[in-house]
Amino acid sequence: MRNNTKSYALKCGYAVMFSLTVPMLASQAQAAVNLRLAVPDPAQSSVGQAASRFAELVEQKTDGEVTFQVFPDGVLFSGDQNAAINQLGSGALDGLILASSVYASFEPRMNAISLPYLFSDYEQFQAYLTGEPGKELLSSLDRLDIHGLGFFVRTFRNVTTRETPITTAEDFDGITLRTPNNPLFVSLFEALGANPTPMAFSEVYSALQLKAIDGQENPVEVPYNNRFYEVQDHLNLTQHIADAFLLSLSKSAWERIPEEYHDEVEQAANEMTNERNRIEIEQEQAIIEKLKNEGMQVNTFAEGELEKVQEIARGVYGQFGEDIGEDFMQKSLNFVSE
Repeated sequence: MRNNTKSYALKCGYAVMFSLTVPMLASQAQAAVNLRLAVPDPAQSSVGQAASRFAELVEQKTDGEVTFQVFPDGVLFSGDQNAAINQLGSGALDGLILASSVYASFEPRMNAISLPYLFSDYEQFQAYLTGEPGKELLSSLDRLDIHGLGFFVRTFRNVTTRETPITTAEDFDGITLRTPNNPLFVSLFEALGANPTPMAFSEVYSALQLKAIDGQENPVEVPYNNRFYEVQDHLNLTQHIADAFLLSLSKSAWERIPEEYHDEVEQAANEMTNERNRIEIEQEQAIIEKLKNEGMQVNTFAEGELEKVQEIARGVYGQFGEDIGEDFMQKSLNFVSE
């Protein structure tokens, strides 16, 4: 009888221990938060490298309690960048790195970044993104159920053309250029006398090859990585518009990250964006040299012509004051004039 009583007590003790241990193990298993981070470009592109670096830093800073898996080439949103922002807002995507000019379709204040010739240099551009204007833009995403973590610069956009070197304001006349489907870009090139043609990026190479368009405009890494030098002869350093990459999480993904790790995730974002700013700016000249080596002729504006182009370009500002918001536009103009 004693043995039975002892056996029963041991069983009860094991049961109590098991009942305490199992929830603890389950809690440990559920402690790690695994999220997916989508980017539109290949893994080795600037934005792909940025995503991988952010994921690496988050894992380090949270001791593996928060992790991100990077999905390149737009596979999580079928290459549709507008759809990606909708999916991010709904929580169907956890995280995304995408150009600010795409976000402008959802938050018009983002267009302020791309006002033609707003920034005099990259130092001023970085100060804008990390200063009060940039912080306001990040906060503006809250209404979309998106948590903005930070911007990093893209190098200024330049025009490539098949036959026409652009060295004067008049050289834009009649050129058919592919642009993003963004009214600000379209208005700029209409004002310059070109024929802007919004087109999905996936169609650009074939359109250039078939001579359906004369050229396109993008930061220099784009024509290099996409081999546009095979179908374009001229790289024209117009540096007409700035654009930035924006790292964001869905509101639901941000809330899934334990609050105790929020600071670490934001620190990882800040560290990554600072690194990418330096890398993006440093590599621009190297990419220009690579395009020259591939046979492209590099052109700059003749003396006095840049000022003519800037004057024309700034004439479109008034068309976007209402969309961007007069107050925020004035804040942006005041910031760069200080």
